[in-house]
Amino acid sequence: MSVSLYCCASRSQPPTEAEAAAVERIVAAHVAAFPYQDQESLYLYDVDDSRPDEIIAGSTKLPLDPGRVLPVLDHVLGSVTELRRALPGAEWRVHMDDLDVPWDETDGYAFPGMRDADLAAELGGL
Repeated sequence: MSVSLYCCASRSQPPTEAEAAAVERIVAAHVAAFPYQDQESLYLYDVDDSRPDEIIAGSTKLPLDPGRVLPVLDHVLGSVTELRRALPGAEWRVHMDDLDVPWDETDGYAFPGMRDADLAAELGGL
């Protein structure tokens, strides 16, 4: 059974040219720095015309390997955090299946303890 991370943002104004360029830069940097080339990364969907306020939506399937979950989750959520900051005024929803990912103005999207080095080392040793 797999777990996926989903994100979407809505607002009444479409992205400006500068915002669209920022999104492209963020996605390119995400792909270039993604830690596992054999793992699914953040995939952004084409904007759905049936949802006129939706300006961005995407997902990624999280790895089954416990040693890869936190690095992938940290990387993807870091990229989604950058996307949110590049698209001000949007209403965001970021979730893993039915579990919402909390937003923090300072740290962005993260689960409590997910950036804990000891926890990452422990999971990597499983």
